[in-house]
Amino acid sequence: MLSRIAAALVPAFGRLTVTADAGAKAAPGAILVANHTSLADPAVVVAALRRYGIEPVILATSGLWRVPLLGPALRREGHIAVHRGTARAADSLDAAAVALASGRSVLLYGEGGLPVRRDAGETPPGPFRSGLARLAAATGAPVVPVGQAGARRLCSGSGAKQLAGVVTAPLRRPCFHVHIGSPLHLPDRVPEATDRAHRAVTAAWLTAASALGEADGGTA
Repeated sequence: MLSRIAAALVPAFGRLTVTADAGAKAAPGAILVANHTSLADPAVVVAALRRYGIEPVILATSGLWRVPLLGPALRREGHIAVHRGTARAADSLDAAAVALASGRSVLLYGEGGLPVRRDAGETPPGPFRSGLARLAAATGAPVVPVGQAGARRLCSGSGAKQLAGVVTAPLRRPCFHVHIGSPLHLPDRVPEATDRAHRAVTAAWLTAASALGEADGGTA
């Protein structure tokens, strides 16, 4: 349901284009990892993935489960709340492993947070946390890097600026681009696995940013 909603709403707020590496395909039971730059980019990424027939289980901050209408939908569809900074933080990886074992794809964000940049310009993926590498090591699941660019044109900066961006987007028609990379199997050691995943997502982001003419990280 959420994938269908995102696929319907995102085109109303801007222009979405999607590319993929030759032969790139997220097989059932794959971990998709995307760069996180805006509160809007999960919708952009999910809408893009649906064009390839992918409707993943999403790992997202637990605060979203308290949002009216959205929270019940997330719960009903089996998406996974991440309780960062608590004793329950590791529970999300256990739940993700169960979803992968059942043949579902899982979407997560390696950075675990948003960049501090205040304008609408692009910014490279920040340092990754270890959760992705630990999940890949525990499950043996392939990892599919996903790079997105342009979501900051829709929603970035202060709360007032984010609201203004969303309200004016249907008139401005900002461009979004998502690039899906080739699946890879990460090494068992967490530091090396984290670094390799970060480099793969950065490469996918560079492809997406280049499609929008923003590979230099300039403002929009």
